[in-house]
Amino acid sequence: MSFDLMTYQPRGDKKNSDFFHEYLPKIYQRRQASGIAEQVGQMAAIILQVEPEAIFDTLVELYVMTPYRHAASYLGATHRFSVLHAHPDFPALILMAPLSAGFEDYVSRLNRMYPLARAKPHTRYVGEVFAARDLNDLRRTLEDQNIRFDYAGDTENPFYTLDGMLFTTPSDFTCNRVGYSALDFNDPDSLGLGDRLILSATEQDRLARAAEFGTDSGIAPLMLGLDHLATRVLAGEREDAILEFLTMVPYYFWGAYNIAEMNSSTNVNRHPGVDDDKKSPAKVFTANNTPSFVNSFAKLPMPTEDFVRNFGRRLHHMAVEIRDGDHAGGEKNVDFVVNTLKEKGVPFLAHVVGECKDDPNLKQIFSKHSKHTLLITEYIERCHHYDGFFTKDNVAALTAAAGQDEQYRHGNVFD
Repeated sequence: MSFDLMTYQPRGDKKNSDFFHEYLPKIYQRRQASGIAEQVGQMAAIILQVEPEAIFDTLVELYVMTPYRHAASYLGATHRFSVLHAHPDFPALILMAPLSAGFEDYVSRLNRMYPLARAKPHTRYVGEVFAARDLNDLRRTLEDQNIRFDYAGDTENPFYTLDGMLFTTPSDFTCNRVGYSALDFNDPDSLGLGDRLILSATEQDRLARAAEFGTDSGIAPLMLGLDHLATRVLAGEREDAILEFLTMVPYYFWGAYNIAEMNSSTNVNRHPGVDDDKKSPAKVFTANNTPSFVNSFAKLPMPTEDFVRNFGRRLHHMAVEIRDGDHAGGEKNVDFVVNTLKEKGVPFLAHVVGECKDDPNLKQIFSKHSKHTLLITEYIERCHHYDGFFTKDNVAALTAAAGQDEQYRHGNVFD
């Protein structure tokens, strides 16, 4: 796909600083000149970590709520791993959990700093892995641009320095990692995650029943893949988070919109080389428009900033695209999927927002935070080939609903 970064005009009404406008084209130019644009490809995997006792329940939850299915599990030196696939062309999902609840690394130390994260010290979205060619050359190139990487012995979890893998240290702005690999994530045995684990008969039966639910109910064929991944950051770090991410991967700044009702902005970055975002999901950064201490004058809503103060800088939700179309009786597919999941006991934050009639538009909804991953799952149907990525009204409604579920009161921690 031909795409000219230097002439593209980002969409949206969010005003960026002179600093942002100065460095965005510089980063694009340096990416091209240094070879990053050619060395780094599409997103190959996303990585989640959960509590030791939650890994299998999380697998079952992913079967029910997403198109991901188990491919293989492994026992490593410090962690158990499970690799899941949704489609050979889409990123794999690596789910990991420490073997011991007493394991300590940057995840547990970071989580304990925040009131709504400390109860699950090992639970965090880690980051993405991107396809890459020469990892040594890539490391040298990015280190010259002040990107830091973990080396063997730097981390308590050796996963981050496995042969064939290269990971940045957690971002100061998002706390997410960016990884690179030339390995084939559709071949889990090639990843070197540890000794192969065979699921017990009971575990295999639970996964089979979860898969049957998706098939028998008719929702499994409608859940396609990940549309986008949304991270929440602090107000003053929005531009830094975007520019840092664009330094490391061949994405582009698609645009940003103010969500005035929620005193925030939504900032979208996409891969220019794919014809379908599910092959390399968009990366969204959301931030308050004003820091909390300044907002105390105006007393505007600030669910985004509150989330970061309560949970830390981290991924807020991952969005699953629902096949566009009508179900029996004229019900939109996303309504059918959500209603079916509700009957299964999956809790949601609010009703489906947006309309899909004769014109291109969006319908979408947030689930409640998973008790296993702390992530919200969004379901989104892009009706009639809608290509605007999101609508401001929908985002405002979803942000408001999530904010009601992410509150903290001293001495009384809400789910």
